[in-house]
Amino acid sequence: MRRDIFQAIADPTRRAIIMLLAVQGMTPSAMAEHFETSRQAVSKHIRILVECDLLDQEQQGREIQYHLRADKMLEVEQWLEQFKALMAKRFTQLDDVLTRLKARKK
Repeated sequence: MRRDIFQAIADPTRRAIIMLLAVQGMTPSAMAEHFETSRQAVSKHIRILVECDLLDQEQQGREIQYHLRADKMLEVEQWLEQFKALMAKRFTQLDDVLTRLKARKK
């Protein structure tokens, strides 16, 4: 199943995993040490992040090391930029209205 990046970041545990992997690559066991949940639960979140193409996997002996693909986070940034531009425009319009109202009171 192909998922999009917004499904990946919708869950707080997955966001925390992304933050951990932003610093360094980790194995699932190392990641699980940061959560009060089972390794299997962390592995489920990792699987979703992999399905979203947010993680690269590197086999190291019997362990798999996961690395964040920071370039995939650009999709989130691009979406947020559109939202920020829309909100900036609305705040500018609100500033204009408040300036006109203030001028009428004088």
